[in-house]
Amino acid sequence: MASFLLALTLLLATPTHAQLADWIDTRPDAPGLNLAGATVITAASDADVVTLAADHLRRDLATVTGKTAGGDPIWAGTIGRNPAIDGLIATGKLDAKRLAGAWESFVIATVERPAPGVRRALVIAGSDRRGTAYGIYELSRAIGVSPWHWWADVTPLRQARLSVRPGTRRFGPPSVKYRGIFINDEDWGLTPWSATVFEPGTRGMGAKTYAKVFELLLRLKANTLWPAMHKISPAFNANPENAKLADRYGIVMGSSHAEPMLRNNVGEWTADAHDYDYGKNPDGVRAYWDERTRTNGKYDSIWTLGMRGIHDSGMQGADDMATRRKFLESIIADQRAMLARHVSRQVERVPQVFTPYKEVLDVYRAGLEIPDDVTLMWPDDNFGYIRRFPTPAERKRPGGSGIYYHLSYLGAPLSYLWLSTTPTALIAEEMGRAWDLGARAMWIVNVGDIKPAERETDYFLSLAWDAPGTRALGVEAWTRRWVAENIDAAQANEIAAVLAEHHRLNFIRRPEHLQWHLPGQKARMSPYSVAEADARLVAFDRNVASVRRIAGQIPEARRDAFFELLGYPVEAAAEANRRFFAAEAHDRLRDADLPRALARGTEARAADARIAGLTGTYDALAAGKWRGFIAVEPADGQWKSYRLTPPVLPAPSSAGPPPAVLAEPAASRDITLDLRRFTGSWRSVAGLGRNGPVLGSRTDRAVAGTAALSLPTGRWRAIVDLIPTYADGDGAPLQLVLRIDGKVYPLNITRETGNPAWAQAVLDNRISVELPEAVTAGTHRIELGAETGGILVEAIRFVPY
Repeated sequence: MASFLLALTLLLATPTHAQLADWIDTRPDAPGLNLAGATVITAASDADVVTLAADHLRRDLATVTGKTAGGDPIWAGTIGRNPAIDGLIATGKLDAKRLAGAWESFVIATVERPAPGVRRALVIAGSDRRGTAYGIYELSRAIGVSPWHWWADVTPLRQARLSVRPGTRRFGPPSVKYRGIFINDEDWGLTPWSATVFEPGTRGMGAKTYAKVFELLLRLKANTLWPAMHKISPAFNANPENAKLADRYGIVMGSSHAEPMLRNNVGEWTADAHDYDYGKNPDGVRAYWDERTRTNGKYDSIWTLGMRGIHDSGMQGADDMATRRKFLESIIADQRAMLARHVSRQVERVPQVFTPYKEVLDVYRAGLEIPDDVTLMWPDDNFGYIRRFPTPAERKRPGGSGIYYHLSYLGAPLSYLWLSTTPTALIAEEMGRAWDLGARAMWIVNVGDIKPAERETDYFLSLAWDAPGTRALGVEAWTRRWVAENIDAAQANEIAAVLAEHHRLNFIRRPEHLQWHLPGQKARMSPYSVAEADARLVAFDRNVASVRRIAGQIPEARRDAFFELLGYPVEAAAEANRRFFAAEAHDRLRDADLPRALARGTEARAADARIAGLTGTYDALAAGKWRGFIAVEPADGQWKSYRLTPPVLPAPSSAGPPPAVLAEPAASRDITLDLRRFTGSWRSVAGLGRNGPVLGSRTDRAVAGTAALSLPTGRWRAIVDLIPTYADGDGAPLQLVLRIDGKVYPLNITRETGNPAWAQAVLDNRISVELPEAVTAGTHRIELGAETGGILVEAIRFVPY
């Protein structure tokens, strides 16, 4: 890892626009194996996915070098399925000891005189079909072809010379066995775009679109897909060719918590909805599931067990906990019997998953028995905070545990479907905890429409492939590397800083959550004064100015990618805030200062127009490739019970432009303790605080830190602000102890979902707890301890009475 970090530092210090692996050489006189015009050789006896990946590599090499002949050979194959690879191993020319029996692993090695008449070759050998495909795509990535080359228009930059330095590079096995994405809530982006632009004349989300999804997954070293499942999308398995295509790409197909046995109920249950009831129609339900095990049993699949409603709703016909538990245990037994009949008699070897999501978690807590070989899939609360982690007993189960995580969500209290603003630091923190606490069997991330969650998806899957290495690298260095790969290596530091500020501002309040009342409630204003809101807009303006300054330095070939991955999200978030807060300023100022109010109304309308203009620019990118893909929230009037209220903009007026100088915020008397002062065993977590790093508890044991603070004259309210995580234990409260001059204040914060406190916490990304007594003036000794793991302290504030 140390050598990797050194190589990364040298790469980012080099004034070049391209990002290549440290084992790729571009010097004209480099002595390594020549890739320009290399011939890619596979075996007919190998898996289809190897052939597909090799075709992509040939195209990638030609794109980067401009040559299709004249280079050294590349041998790519799977152990046991490629005679040439097996021959190299048998003669000792290729060391593959670590590959034998490994899961999805590969080596990339230069081999001298691999066969008579062949001077040298680059050998890519995989332990299995996906391992070989990953190795092939790893070479593509090493020469500067991003996994997002198609999905984000990351055009590879031309290299006149490419060579591989001698040596053997080993990769795998992955940290998490099953790693993938869930395409969801695709009603406004991916599916209508697919139907009208990419696959016109279809209902969308057909084989052409899924082929692009499968290729992306392989380039990101993922292996699992939960396909689109809303009513607007064709059910994946309704077309048998889709499953065949997934098998050609080596993709493991699964289905969401609401789709047991690979059945898309919304698209495939054709009987009356009331008949999807195991209590009154068990034979009909069983026959429905059994058909899918017969048709798909021959493919790589992960079978979701259990039962919920037709869509994302509770199970019908079970009105009390005892009945729900009894039904689910019978259902799971029936489902496993089907798998034993149609997939494997050794049913314990068939990949199966059970997700205690929403109401099902309560049934599990009530004693629901799940076979030990079934993976338990623990979900977050839909907003990036994992609700539950495996207990010590659950970690011992052969089926292990997994995590279902969200980067996009349609649901209460307010959806977030437009811009992807979950901080990479939060993903690192929560998935890092999952890894530490033993959830390592399966990680699935809900990515919505895939775009615009490219970076966050990439980071999630990077962790899943190599959790120790990705965590050791750190979020900031990983971000710089990703920017160098996908936008511009020469501007990586500046762009990474813009992204960090983008996440800081939008973690305070997502663009889709710019209202301070819940749907159905009476509208109320934000807690920001006009001056405070203006200060927030100034911060957005600075970030936008950085984006526009950087834009002029981006190579022409990467400007579309720059706009998709940086320009649009940063500028659109800024304009969404301007639209909201300028309109609110209009309302606040209308009675006291009408001219200024009218100017702020004009400002709000202009921001709304700029959002439309930015989205129009996105539509026109790459000759209209993404026309209609990006839908500004709220996209329409559907699902009003948990969508942002459409902005009510002030009526047009003859007012001139807004004041050139925005209101200066009044000096705050609040005193915030600098958390960096704390000694002890707290750890510093960057990327989540409003004004700097937060403090994180290290383990489930008590940790303590001490700091000194002086307060001026007066009486002060002490407030502790926390990131709304969940404790390591199931249903356990977050427990802290704050001591002021030796006096103990225990803080126990119960974390539940679905109630108003939870709703406010996930919208604010903050929980605030006030001490019951005032603190007086003077110098104080502050001690902070954590009694549970998973605690993130964002601030300790002292507010005058």
